[in-house]
Amino acid sequence: MEQLNENWEAVIGLEIHAQLATQSKIFSGAATAYGAEPNTQACAVDLGLPGVLPVLNEEAVKMGVKFGLAINAQIAPYSVFARKNYFYPDLPKGYQISQFELPIVGNGHLDIEVDGANKRIGVTRAHLEEDAGKSLHENFHGMSGIDLNRAGTPLLEIVSEPDMRSAKEAVAYMKKMHELVRYLGICDGNMQEGSFRCDANVSVRPKGQDKFGIRAEIKNINSFRFVEKAINHEIERQIELIENGGEVVQETRLYDANKDETRSMRGKEEANDYRYFPDPDLLPVEITDAFKAQIKAQLPELPDAKKQRFKEQYGLDDENAVILTSSRQLADYFEALVQQSGCEAKLCANWVSGELLGALNKADLDIADSPVSSERLAGLLKRINDDTISGKIAKQVFELMWQSESSADDIIDEKGLKQITDTGAIEAVIDRIIADNSKQIEQYLAGNEKVFGFFVGQVMREMQGKANPAEVNKMLKAKLK
Repeated sequence: MEQLNENWEAVIGLEIHAQLATQSKIFSGAATAYGAEPNTQACAVDLGLPGVLPVLNEEAVKMGVKFGLAINAQIAPYSVFARKNYFYPDLPKGYQISQFELPIVGNGHLDIEVDGANKRIGVTRAHLEEDAGKSLHENFHGMSGIDLNRAGTPLLEIVSEPDMRSAKEAVAYMKKMHELVRYLGICDGNMQEGSFRCDANVSVRPKGQDKFGIRAEIKNINSFRFVEKAINHEIERQIELIENGGEVVQETRLYDANKDETRSMRGKEEANDYRYFPDPDLLPVEITDAFKAQIKAQLPELPDAKKQRFKEQYGLDDENAVILTSSRQLADYFEALVQQSGCEAKLCANWVSGELLGALNKADLDIADSPVSSERLAGLLKRINDDTISGKIAKQVFELMWQSESSADDIIDEKGLKQITDTGAIEAVIDRIIADNSKQIEQYLAGNEKVFGFFVGQVMREMQGKANPAEVNKMLKAKLK
């Protein structure tokens, strides 16, 4: 449910945590790979044992700068790591190394589109920090287990301005950010594994009021659907609370997907609660113009620019351009297909966004794991283009290609699927069908043009779909005058 009451306006900001795709942690050489046995990827530095010192991972800094450049943000020439002090079982040092007053990325922006309208969402800052471990509450019989594998994993925390006014806008912003970090190659975006998650700050205020209301922060939401549901529930809760004479309190809340509700977790901390101070073990980070220029030269073509180019270069409509640029790998697949097949871009686009993506979704596969490579699909499209097979037969061939490693040509030959273009053979079938369906002839000649489709269907069925459809239509029209 979107805006729940026309007298109220929602004010929403998101804090997105993107796990950086480095091979090792931000301050240690421990691996970041997902799925290891608990506590097998936490070294002495991650555990904060006496005598250890953190060493900054340069790759994490490069990724932070790359992100900042992509959102046209200010890159700080001088940034500082700070200790954020709090005590929780999954934080072995008793503090988290983060950035506070001097983050690496300053003000930037991201443009979104909702219901055909464009909107610019400000990004306040993005800072580097380490992740905490994970508390496990199942199967411990009244106790909690602690897995410190994630401790020290590099994160980029991206903080938006409170510029969003609906859950729909928040989801559009989060999706656009998800698309961007994957394009940049700085985050795999795997939400199930916690690589991309967000906290939502939500408040409401009477329509027309400039002053913000009291906000609640909803923690650790890890799917687009849950972000929308959690924000909408929180908007509804706050409006109902205020209209019934209550007051919203600043607090941290959790979203329960099973009950579709948010519930209070703890009072919201302020910055002074964390007693931030510069980490004495880490030097300030200095970013030179030369370093920025080096990173800028490595930037890929970004989603919005690619979308516009696809429309101009390939003549794609908005829908296909959006679909085909939704991931960098998908866009690369499409462009390779156009080049390898030599076919019109529209035919390639329709096959990628239709048959291929449909099969991938059904099999729950990503484009990188497609059983049908762009080269093999190009072989199929060539046979549609040169009238060896019809589009309908091509779908059968594609299914067989999906289930095997055979080429389109091998399957067409093996199954005898070549299109019949022999006009004599087609004419003989047409004559027989016309002779056997005098009633339908009368209907057609009386002006019922829908009956024409009946004749096309009969011919195609008789010829097992192998007749050239254009030739069938042409000959039928000539004979049914």
